[in-house]
Amino acid sequence: MPQAIYYGMISFMDHWIGQTLDRLETLGILDHTLVVFTSDHGHFLGQHGLLAKGPFHYEDVIRVPFTAAWPGHLPAGKSSDAIQSLVDIAPTFAAAAGLGVPRTMQGLDQTAAWSGLADPPRDHAIVENHHQDSDAVHLRTLVTGRYKITVYRGRDWGELFDLQDDPGELKNRYEDPDYAGTRADLMQRLVQADLAREPAVQRRVAGA
Repeated sequence: MPQAIYYGMISFMDHWIGQTLDRLETLGILDHTLVVFTSDHGHFLGQHGLLAKGPFHYEDVIRVPFTAAWPGHLPAGKSSDAIQSLVDIAPTFAAAAGLGVPRTMQGLDQTAAWSGLADPPRDHAIVENHHQDSDAVHLRTLVTGRYKITVYRGRDWGELFDLQDDPGELKNRYEDPDYAGTRADLMQRLVQADLAREPAVQRRVAGA
């Protein structure tokens, strides 16, 4: 039953996205419009024994579709495995429109990378789940090109997956002695990544 409902939701979105694109074409602005299709999360349909979206950061939920089209600016038919974050969308749209990116935004401008003019601006993404006052599902995850580490607030256990050797995320390496060095490195990267995303709202203008 959940699969049938989810399929219905996808069919519904497919219809109205088509209507939107048709309208842009009717107005004569489709070729001058940056169009991005993505989602805020995926869905569990029994994977890892879970249903619905859930708070856990398996690939089924956080690795979402991402398609961009902008004739004359983005190459057609090209695919990439570069890491993207939803917080990048707003600054990328601002840059594409010729606007400055506010310093309060945590995301990165991806326009040059999407167009093939520069390397991807990020080598990681942070994923979070804040669940009221419960420590059990208050978690933060660092995703790199190969690894994913998840830390749960107030817990001394976590998750570490080697996505290259274990794409199905069936072997938690968090306590594996062979991955102790990898875990320490990822923990350091997670802390630094968390510090780096803090927006510098105002530059210091005085020495005092």
